[in-house]
Amino acid sequence: MLNVGALHEGFVLDHIEAGRSMMIYHYLNLDKLDCTVAIIKNAVSNKMGRKDIIKVECPIDMLDLDILGFIDHNITVNIIKDGTIVEKKVLTLPKQIKNVIKCKNPRCITSIEQELDHVFILTDPEKEVYRCKYCEEKYRRK
Repeated sequence: MLNVGALHEGFVLDHIEAGRSMMIYHYLNLDKLDCTVAIIKNAVSNKMGRKDIIKVECPIDMLDLDILGFIDHNITVNIIKDGTIVEKKVLTLPKQIKNVIKCKNPRCITSIEQELDHVFILTDPEKEVYRCKYCEEKYRRK
């Protein structure tokens, strides 16, 4: 039985699809934070079969919920203070994401202007379709 210590203050990302925790770790730039991070891969879950969990001991304002909502809006975000869960955040698909995905259209202005942000707007929430702000190139999740 694996035992990972309790957090005093921080957050726990739960119900991550098995095998996706390292991708989330990099997208959230957790490697650049000066705090304790525990990644649990392939934990047994009654609801999902297998899941990943990330525990981070730092304030929640260090976390970009839009990126997390884009990656997987089914992840549970538990906020911990004084060793207990004080809040659970519900994630949604963000209406706009910046510099998470890159436009693949070679004629898009972002291909020419390298310093320009890659901005995608949610155009179809049901089908989880995003479009480039500049050229309307379609990006479909999953």
